[in-house]
This record gives sequence, C-alpha cells and structure tokens, in this order.
Amino acid sequence: MSSLQNPIQFLPGIGPKRAEILAQDINLVTVEDLLLYFPYKHVDRSRFYKIKELTPDLPYLQIIGKIVAFNTVGEGIKKRLTATFVDETGMIELVWFQGIKWVQQTYTLNTPYIIFGKPNYFNGKYSIPHPEIEPYKPDEHNQKAALQPYYNTSERMKKHLLTSRWMHKIITYCLEKYLHEVEETLPSYLINRLNLLPLREALMNIHLPRSIENLKKAEYRLKFEELFAIQLNLAYQKSIRKKNPSNLICKQVGNLFHSFYQQNLPFELTNAQKRVIKEIRKDLGSGHQMNRLLQGDVGSGKTLVALMTMLIALDNGFQTCLMAPTEILANQHYVSFVSLLKNLPINIELLTGSTKKSVREKLMENLVNGSTHILIGTHALIEDAVQFKNLGLVIIDEQHRFGVAQRAKLWQKNDSPPHVLVMTATPIPRTLAMTLYGDLDVSVIDELPPGRKPIITKHFTDALRDKVFELIKREIAIGRQVYIIYPLIKESEKLDLKALEKGYHQLQKVFPPPTYSLCMIHGQMKPSEKDEAMKGFIERKYQILVSTTVIEVGVNVPNASVMVIENAERFGLSQLHQLRGRVGRGAEQSYCILLTSHKLSEDALKRMQIMEASNDGFVIAEADLKLRGPGDIEGTQQSGMPFELHIANLAKDQQILMLAKDIATEIIEKDPHLSLPENLTLKELSTKNKKEIINWSRIS
Repeated sequence: MSSLQNPIQFLPGIGPKRAEILAQDINLVTVEDLLLYFPYKHVDRSRFYKIKELTPDLPYLQIIGKIVAFNTVGEGIKKRLTATFVDETGMIELVWFQGIKWVQQTYTLNTPYIIFGKPNYFNGKYSIPHPEIEPYKPDEHNQKAALQPYYNTSERMKKHLLTSRWMHKIITYCLEKYLHEVEETLPSYLINRLNLLPLREALMNIHLPRSIENLKKAEYRLKFEELFAIQLNLAYQKSIRKKNPSNLICKQVGNLFHSFYQQNLPFELTNAQKRVIKEIRKDLGSGHQMNRLLQGDVGSGKTLVALMTMLIALDNGFQTCLMAPTEILANQHYVSFVSLLKNLPINIELLTGSTKKSVREKLMENLVNGSTHILIGTHALIEDAVQFKNLGLVIIDEQHRFGVAQRAKLWQKNDSPPHVLVMTATPIPRTLAMTLYGDLDVSVIDELPPGRKPIITKHFTDALRDKVFELIKREIAIGRQVYIIYPLIKESEKLDLKALEKGYHQLQKVFPPPTYSLCMIHGQMKPSEKDEAMKGFIERKYQILVSTTVIEVGVNVPNASVMVIENAERFGLSQLHQLRGRVGRGAEQSYCILLTSHKLSEDALKRMQIMEASNDGFVIAEADLKLRGPGDIEGTQQSGMPFELHIANLAKDQQILMLAKDIATEIIEKDPHLSLPENLTLKELSTKNKKEIINWSRIS
C-alpha cells in the first residue's frame, strides 16, 4: 500500500487526539487527504508597510517594528490586552480578546517582530486585532514563500492550536516526504494538449507557490481535474442511458392530446412551451428512457407542459403520476387537471396523507386494474402499497424537495424504468445545472405567457412602512388580495413565530375588521388549519394572508397583487424571487415590497438591489451563486450537493467547466468504457470519483 494512505495520526506533532479532530472537523484521515487539502486564499507577504503608509481601505498587511508597552483594559469577559507597536514612522495598537496570558508570556518588549493582520480604523486610530507575530530575522524571511497560504480551520481546531499556520507546516512536511509517491491522474495527451502542470508540480505550487504565475497554473490544473472527473462520470452515465433500449415507447400523439389541444387548451402556448414539448415528444418516442429536467421561472407554464406530456403517455396506453411536495400543491394540481381535462375520458385520482382509508382502498384497486389514468399525490405515492398496472411516466414537481431515496422508490413502480420529467421553478444557474444534473437532458421555459406584466419590486426601510400600508389599502379597494410574509428560520423559530403573531395583531389594528379580513398561516398549525386558511384566501374570504414561507412554492392565486416580505434581509435571493412569484399571476399590475431595517450589511443591500433590478429568475440565480456559493443555492442544500468541490468554484470557473464538459463528452464518445490504453488513468480517475457523484438518471 502507498504511504499516501498512511493514517495522519503517525505524522510528527499529530497523534490520536489531533487526528480525531482533523477527521471529524475537516474529514482529513490520510497523508493524501492532507496533500489535497487546498488553501482557500494566498496572501502576498513580500511587501512591508510603514505605519505612516496605512490607509483605511488596506486589506491584510505586515509591518516590521517593536512592542514598547502592554496594557490590560476592562474586567471579566470584557477584558482585553492592548500593545503599543512602533516603527520609525509611527505607532499602531495591537489588540487581543483571548489568549492574553499566553501573549504576555510569549512576546517581549523592544524585540524586532513582523506583525501581520487586517487593520481596523476607528476614531482616527489604527489597530490590528489578534495579529500574527513572528520574530524578524532578515535572512530567514527572505527565503520564505512570498505568497502565504491560508487553510480553513474549525473553532475546535484553533482551540487545540491546529491553526492555518500549523496546517501549512504539516502539509509542507508531507510534500517533502511523500510528494514523490503521488502518481499522475491525467493522461499525457491531455496534459500536453491543454498545457497543464503535472500533478506533483501543481500540488507543490498550490501549497508553496514561488510566484503568482505558478499559483495560477497550479489552480487551473487542479480545478480542471476536479470538474473534469465529475463531467467524465456524468458523460458516461448519460451515454449508458442513451444506449439502453426502453420498451415504453410513446410514438403516437393521439386523440387525447389532439382533443385537448383543439378544445381545452386555455391559451395559446408560448414558443418556449412548444419547443419544450417537441423535445419531450422526441424523448418519449426514441426507444430510450426519457430523463429530463424542466426548468421554468414561476408562472412560465410548466404545469401545462407536464399535463400535455401525460396526454402523450396516455395516448400510448400508459398510466402516469405526478408527485408534489405538499398537500396544498397536490390538491391544486388535482383541481387544475380536473378542470383542464373536463369532457375527456380520463380518470384522475388524488392520493395524499389525508386520503380516507375507504377511498384509498378503491384507488389502489383502480391503479392495479388500469382504470386510473393519472395519479396526483404527495410522498404517499412512494408507499409500497401503491402499485400500477402500467406506469409509463413519472413527473416530480419541485424535485429538490424530495430526498434521493424517495425519488428512487417511484423509479421501481414499473418493471421497465418509466420516463421521468423532473420540474423546478427554482432557476438553476447553467454551471450548477451542468454539474448537479449533467446526465439529465435540460429543457428551459424562458418565456412568460402573453399578457403578464413585470412585477414592480421596491425596497423600503421600516421608516416608510406607512407608504406600504397605503399601497395595500389601494389594492384592496380595487378588489385585490395581499400576502405579508415573515421569516421563519429554524435557529430562531420561537422568536420568529412571536414576531409573526405580534405582526398579525399590529396589522389587525391597521386593517381593522369588518372593513378588512385577515388570516394567518405558519408551520406549527395543523395541516387542516393551514389548508382551511389557504382555501379561504383562494376563495377570496380573506383579503390579507399573513404567513411564513409555507406559501412559497406553487400556490396560485391570480387575484393576489401585492407581496410584502418582512425582514427581507434575512432571505436569500432565490427565496425572495420564489416568494415574489406568488403574485403577478393575473393580467393586473403586481407589486413586491421588500421591507428591511435601516442598517443592512453590504451583501443584504446587494440582494435588495438585484431584486429591484431584475424579474428574471436565471439572472437572480447566477447572482445568488456568485454571492453565496453553490452549497447554499435553493434546492441544492436540501438534497445535499452530490459531491464536494475542494478547489473549483462554479460561480467563477465557468470557462474551465465548459472545457471539462466538452473534453469529457468527446472522450466518452470515442471510448465509452475508457478501455483504450491511453485512457487507463482516466478509468482510475473515474472509479475513484464515482463514489462522490450521484447518478441522477437512476434516481430522479
């Protein structure tokens, strides 16, 4: 076995206790793990500043000088240590809130030190909290790498002195002792074609770069390999699916589809809907299983496309089902489908957790004998008792709300895997879709139905709340309805619920009955109570619905024209856009009001500005990816990212991703099983990474 697989506990300065912390907190177990634990940034340590050169906008900096005095300020938990640090041009204050005794014992007065840190500027004075300090030895310092790497560490690691500097030290030891054992993971023809650094050189230059140029080359090589490994697996999985024949062939577009199109279609399809239906028809008749992701912004008409897809399956003798994440949404789909398909010989059934036992038993019977054509439901669809006669098509709405195992169960409801259409109203940035769902075919409805007016979005601070109330009263006066949403964040659920209830009572004073009618919904209510309130709002018994985000997905009330989001700074961009999509569903002008406190972080202010500037979900999703990173994007966190990116960044490395995808596709087309001698290293790379990458085409 290679020494790279040796446990790290036997490395100098680690031992069992530290090894346990590193394994639990940052998943480092072997020497190889340490070599592949990349810095999150590098700071240029070649430049020294004089104190007189400091300006308020400087990031990290280093200064050579001496500590001339220590001073302890405050008592108890407010106790802090300050030091006066001087060079020949001036004075700066160093500050510590922890480790005070250790600092006083370690650093001596009037000794030359290099200090490094991020300066603060307050009341005309500069200070550096918790600076890094090392003795100044001119000859030694000149030999150090100018670009100092910084590694992510946990709070527990810091308490056990496993700092970024310590990480650098142990990784440097591993590079010296074990780098020669690292074997190349990419074939030479690829390294030469793309002018990539060899792996050993890349690892050396990511941890110990001698120049910015070397660092960039190392980053490019490692990012490419990471994204390429994912794309190689996805390209392989997609090619296998495309080659496997399916006996669920839907060649015919028959009477049901044509009757619906000619007699029941509620409005002219958009060009985007027509294009997507063509793509789906081609899949269904191809003789291979369809596995397609349908993306469409809120209100773009995905449900109609889903219904017409079902009609194609029905025309070919297959049953179909649609799984939705909530009872409200399943009920809404059911009512909508029954209305749209009236006068057509199609039996539609609804199955949720609330379905009575007697109805459920009859429904199971109808499914098995084939007299139920379309089944709409919630998680109840995946129960073992639910069996079909001939399930040919599965549609999953807001698919990110379901776990992997839940989706897999639907897959097994037929001997041959049914055709699958997964839908999401959460626009997924292109790079994320290519990486998360790279083995699925993707269709996008990027056009809203005619007659829809763009929603006017405005950001107001609390001080302008009266103006918001005026807008609400004006809209209610002309017969419209209003949503007022409060955040419900798990960490502070009790506080949030209190804020919701307090807000509700205050709103009752501003909008007193009987002139106005209000209702309230939150997650702590019984499902029947929530459904009753929502039903009352849909039927216009209530003018104002005060709610948490439980109304976020899929609820369709065309008469609602105002969405007010309280504490909008606490929501992510994607969620704000989803909430905004609850209005603007009719032909009338709609409004989304973002209410925040006066004090906002820079990020929160950016989110408000982006929301005001754009109604396009894909523009917002790209901005969200750039602001927050892929792990937090709506829809990915719930299901968990199916892989971990160690160095690549989907927001910044789009060009590398595109190149990786193109080359992976090209290689798999020429050598589907990676059996050619020149691709043996790729076979190993593929096998090694396979465990990290979920095959969505087998579980969607």
